[in-house]
Amino acid sequence: MTARVPKIGFIGLGNMGGRMTACVVRAEVEVLGFDSREGAAEECGATAAPTAAAVVAACDVVLLSLPDSKVVETVVYSDPAFLEAVRPGQVIVDLSTSAPASTRRIAADVTALGASYLDAGISGGAAAAEKGTLTLMVGGDAAALQIARPALELFAEKIFLCGETGAGHTVKLLNNFLNAVTLSATAEVMVAAKKADLDLKTVLDVINASSGVNFASTNRFPKIIEGDYLKGGLTNTLMLKDVTLYLDLVAQLGVASLNAPGPVAAFGLARQLGYADEISNTVVDAIGDVSGGIRLHDPKGGAA
Repeated sequence: MTARVPKIGFIGLGNMGGRMTACVVRAEVEVLGFDSREGAAEECGATAAPTAAAVVAACDVVLLSLPDSKVVETVVYSDPAFLEAVRPGQVIVDLSTSAPASTRRIAADVTALGASYLDAGISGGAAAAEKGTLTLMVGGDAAALQIARPALELFAEKIFLCGETGAGHTVKLLNNFLNAVTLSATAEVMVAAKKADLDLKTVLDVINASSGVNFASTNRFPKIIEGDYLKGGLTNTLMLKDVTLYLDLVAQLGVASLNAPGPVAAFGLARQLGYADEISNTVVDAIGDVSGGIRLHDPKGGAA
């Protein structure tokens, strides 16, 4: 028997939240949504709520998709009606990329009211959100996850329970750091390949059949060398934010981060050169800018 989908509310209907909400709506499940931007709910097919607290008051499972911990804290604490609406049996799921310490604080306040709070980092980017094939890394109570699972499965293909509260957001930061390292490193390598007058398709074929293979080389750069930057995903600003959160985490854990300077420099450079709000794949153009004005794609002749 298929599990009943609980009444779903979504707070934060931006780049990722809007796409996830649209997946739920396409499954013919009603969503009550709130976003600070007027018209965002209607764009993704949700019913608009007047406030975030109104979503909490009306829904069994409340999903948050917000830029960072500061915004999550503002949503939860700035309006007393938000926590006043929290009730026993309810599950709140934070799909944001948040600091684990902040997550644990919010979870403690929510659980004190009888509800459950799950932290669920997401991976796959805008393309996977669009198709409903995201990967979720979840921290919190297993029983609460079972309640929320029918809703989460409407936009996630793989769901992993990683441990106690905060574990999901911790694993998310670990994964995002690796993503930042491999993206920025592959961007540098591809700029070097271009300057060496190598055929970029062949270079990628070699990398992807060799030990340098990574997500960026298999999923991003085959598109980028054709001029498709896969717009709609994580921006350079947000990528740098995620790396900074990772650095805060490993500092708290007492772990030396010897590989952080590369992505900090690369995505910081992209921000300074005007790519702040562009998809993080444009870091390759920022590196190209300071390497002699290199672009991987020639509109006239394609990839070189």
